[in-house]
Amino acid sequence: MFQLLLLAAVVLGGYVFLTKTLFRRSKCHGNAAVAGKTVIITGGNTGIGKATALHLARKGARVILACRNRTKAETAIADIKQETGSTEVLYMQLDLASLKSVRCFASTFLKTESRLDLLINNAGLVADGRTEDGFGIEFGVNHLGHFLLTYLLLERLKEDGGGRVVTLSSMAYRWGHIDLEALAVNKHLGTGRYSWQFFQAYCNSKLCNMLFTHQLAKRLKGSKVTCYSVHPGVVRTELSRNVSLWQKVFIEPIARLLFLDPEAGAQTTLHCALQEGIEPLSGRYFSCCAAQEVCTWARDDTMARKLWDVSEKLCGLS
Repeated sequence: MFQLLLLAAVVLGGYVFLTKTLFRRSKCHGNAAVAGKTVIITGGNTGIGKATALHLARKGARVILACRNRTKAETAIADIKQETGSTEVLYMQLDLASLKSVRCFASTFLKTESRLDLLINNAGLVADGRTEDGFGIEFGVNHLGHFLLTYLLLERLKEDGGGRVVTLSSMAYRWGHIDLEALAVNKHLGTGRYSWQFFQAYCNSKLCNMLFTHQLAKRLKGSKVTCYSVHPGVVRTELSRNVSLWQKVFIEPIARLLFLDPEAGAQTTLHCALQEGIEPLSGRYFSCCAAQEVCTWARDDTMARKLWDVSEKLCGLS
């Protein structure tokens, strides 16, 4: 009996510890006015992106879901409209695994929309494979597609002043590494059919998100546009939909017990979108609705500049 009570105490203690640390919840209290403003959310048809869209639509923003799958997007839009009463939610086709699609999206947006106030680079995946342009899928979607999208829309963000770019990174950046020489040769930052291989590639892509935001902030100095990178928490989403069945069987019970739901996972994104007074923190990394200190390799000026230059070349911008 004593052993069972001890085991129960250890399990309960572990659960409480994890919910107060790794799986800690936070709440966005930012209340900046967004009525009449235009927001782009990549991957806004599901998970954190959809939860973010719901909140911003409820506050009166014009919300554009930039997604690959039209059917899922239209279903999400119907849900959001029904729940919020908003009529200002629409779909625009965007496949981040295709640089051509990114350019087409940006061109269409700039022709049809008169303003852009908030760009939320939310979409991401954990998978193996290649993009349409031959890049590793995680590097291509999680970083390069968002890099090009942001680059093409920056001038529109600057036009009305006070725009923001929020890019979802992850605490997984801590285990990331960027080999620019290998990237130039192989067009990826890690690949392979085993889970540990594409998890490492995911970590590398999240480090790219951090360095991109760090460098973007430097390039935005003198403008009223600011940018932030975000760790949303460990969230129960479709991010790992491409992992193997046995991994899902292992992960699912833990996810249901401990992982945050998408609404909780959207809170730090919403904080960076809506919190007034954080403009001096442009370029910083946020978790649990607060700016956090980061590892030295995530704020390396030299690497951030080199990654930007390489990304420009890979996108055909230089």
